[in-house]
Amino acid sequence: MNDRFDNEDLKQALEVLKQGGIILYPTDTVWGIGCDATNIAAVEKIIELKKRDAGKGMIVITDQPGRIPQYVKAIPELAWDLIELAEKPLTLIYPDGKNLAANVLAHDGSIGIRVTNELFSKTLCTRFKTPIVATSANLSGKKTPRSFIEIEPAIVEQVDYVVKFRQDDSKHYIASGIMRLGLHGEFELIRQ
Repeated sequence: MNDRFDNEDLKQALEVLKQGGIILYPTDTVWGIGCDATNIAAVEKIIELKKRDAGKGMIVITDQPGRIPQYVKAIPELAWDLIELAEKPLTLIYPDGKNLAANVLAHDGSIGIRVTNELFSKTLCTRFKTPIVATSANLSGKKTPRSFIEIEPAIVEQVDYVVKFRQDDSKHYIASGIMRLGLHGEFELIRQ
């Protein structure tokens, strides 16, 4: 597997995101369907593509912990320790999202955010400077594909751009752990 991506591939993905399109891209976990997490119309395209229930909320990724306060009203102290100490990708669900598309938030206003360290997705987030939706590349309720080759053709055909980087990677990836945080130290492990 090539561990460097083509700059043109990154530029194409960035251009599609800036224009309100949706992309299929590798993340630090499974392949994701992504868009600008602040663009209501772009998020709606993903909801329709996945046949997902509105109000379910989506995971978004960012490139560094320092960006999280821009998108969450209050960050529980526990979050900083979890981000620093997590040995594998961990999505944290914060109680109240802000400055994001309303349809990316769950019905209760919460938002799942993960700091990515994967080469392509981290660079994409750094250059885009805005959180990117990172919902799994499957129809709602269907099995999550663990590599690019397992993604249903219907998904591949309906996005505006398919990232070339890591398409030939045969390693099987798994979804992130998910933990819901409360403002007073309470937490709930949703997925290990």
